[in-house]
Amino acid sequence: MDVVTLSRIQFGLNISFHYLFPPLSIGLSLLLVLMEGCYLWTKNPVYERLTKFWVKIFAVIFAVGVATGLVMVFAFGNNWSNFSRFVGDVFGSILGAEGIFAFFLESGFLGILLFGWNRVSPKVHFFSTLMVSFGAHFSGLWIVIANSWMQTPAGHKIVGEGAGRHAVIDNFWQVLMNPSSLDRLTHVFLGCWLSGSFLVLSVSAFYLLKKRHLEFAKKSIKLGLSVATIAVVLQGISGDSTGRGVAKHQPIKLAAFEGVYKTDPATPMTLVGVTHPKKEKTTGISVPGLLSFLVYRNFSEPVPGLDQYPKELWPKVGVVFQTYHGMITMWVLMLIAVILTLIALKRKKLGSSKWTLRFLVFSVIFPQVANQLGWYSAEMGRQPWAVQGLLKTADAASPSVSRGQVLGSLFLFSFIYLLLFILFIYLLDKKIKTGPPTEDEKPEVEEYRDQWSTKIGT
Repeated sequence: MDVVTLSRIQFGLNISFHYLFPPLSIGLSLLLVLMEGCYLWTKNPVYERLTKFWVKIFAVIFAVGVATGLVMVFAFGNNWSNFSRFVGDVFGSILGAEGIFAFFLESGFLGILLFGWNRVSPKVHFFSTLMVSFGAHFSGLWIVIANSWMQTPAGHKIVGEGAGRHAVIDNFWQVLMNPSSLDRLTHVFLGCWLSGSFLVLSVSAFYLLKKRHLEFAKKSIKLGLSVATIAVVLQGISGDSTGRGVAKHQPIKLAAFEGVYKTDPATPMTLVGVTHPKKEKTTGISVPGLLSFLVYRNFSEPVPGLDQYPKELWPKVGVVFQTYHGMITMWVLMLIAVILTLIALKRKKLGSSKWTLRFLVFSVIFPQVANQLGWYSAEMGRQPWAVQGLLKTADAASPSVSRGQVLGSLFLFSFIYLLLFILFIYLLDKKIKTGPPTEDEKPEVEEYRDQWSTKIGT
């Protein structure tokens, strides 16, 4: 493999591992707002215990997410210097705003969220929870806008020639509201809410299976299910809107998603199948005219196939087809999990429905896999472009980085991430097995603070 391919694999590893955590922290922050809001509204101490327990989980996720996110900043400069030079004037404004307005807001109020129990008034503490959640979402907004600009660039002009050729902002509002921004923001945030809610559902189902913390688990599962139900329904609607946007602005990507090699009327949609790139054919279970209807709301209008475009602009159709359909499969599994849980709750048999509870425990991986596959589909489907129509990936890599350097750092990152993931799972498992605090128990972070204060005599 050449330097460009190795650099893509390395960046893919970095962002794949990092992207395990921001969706969890964004989604869980919304649940924290609901939990603490329920406590302030009802004064039920169970909701206070809910909030204190999930704050500890949130802190672990946030810490690992920040640590892994820093790596990507260096990857842009080291492995993708030509890309950084080309998009720097555009990304500088977007990512600078993310750091100043969003990350500082979130991390600043995080201190009150973690250490402010019994130190500030309940309303002030709830305000800090709101600000942490708002900051998490606001941070995600800027990142998604930056990536959306790579998919559908707008509000810019190209200046310079040769190695100095780069994009500069011509209209900042058009950069922010580029053609894919709103669809992608909605899709990503709903994916985050699903990640957070299914984590809550999974842990709550585990407690119900083990007959532990029953009141806690029942309250927690109802809150998680409320968010999951709304998010999974809206995600289906969002997916339809996003797909139509891709058809309009990135038709080659949509053709690869659906394995459409030949342009035909009443274009079918393959539900389950496999592509044969060498034969330029897709086989499987398909519904005639369904893709035409989803894209154009017309069963007979043809969807442009890959035969309408030069082969050098095709992505890896076999891989993209499977990642895209895998993402949809995960959505179907999440929908099934929500429906089964709603039925069990309505029949008042959730506590005794062991198979439903086991399915819920396992379901925590569904949104995570969907998020990863969705990202792979979006990024690999854009190839061979790093910035759609403006900069090819082959021209975006650093010219001075050697194959050996990238390969060595790839092995090193893999080893570090493996250790970090083991540590994360260990801490998560420990906190889940420990369970929520009792009514009179202090939050764990306060115990550490008080112990440290005693040691230094303050």
